[in-house]
Amino acid sequence: MKESTRICRFAVIGTLNALITAITIWVMMDELDINYMLSNVTAYILAQTHNFIWCKYWVFPTEKKSNTWRQVLLFSIAFGMAYCAQFLFLIGLVEGLNCNEYLAQFLGLFVYGGVNFLMNKKVTFK
Repeated sequence: MKESTRICRFAVIGTLNALITAITIWVMMDELDINYMLSNVTAYILAQTHNFIWCKYWVFPTEKKSNTWRQVLLFSIAFGMAYCAQFLFLIGLVEGLNCNEYLAQFLGLFVYGGVNFLMNKKVTFK
């Protein structure tokens, strides 16, 4: 698969993940009045379940037999690293720079997406 195709596919799935994340955050923060940090954690966990399935079979497919449990572990590590980068960015914007919580959540998606793509390409599904 061409790298441009892989990046486009990742962007499509990333967009769906962003929608899952945004809708979950909106429902939790606005409709259920839940703290922005708990809303963020919940939204990313939901989106990652969706993300793993699509990455494994559509973005980073492989001809060879793969160990799914190993990929789940590596995917979880990649998620953890990307999520930590995003979460620290979120906290820094909201707490340090007094940024709007919704804008900070949106900007954090880009930090998360970049780290996640690189980790999954280089480690999880190589």
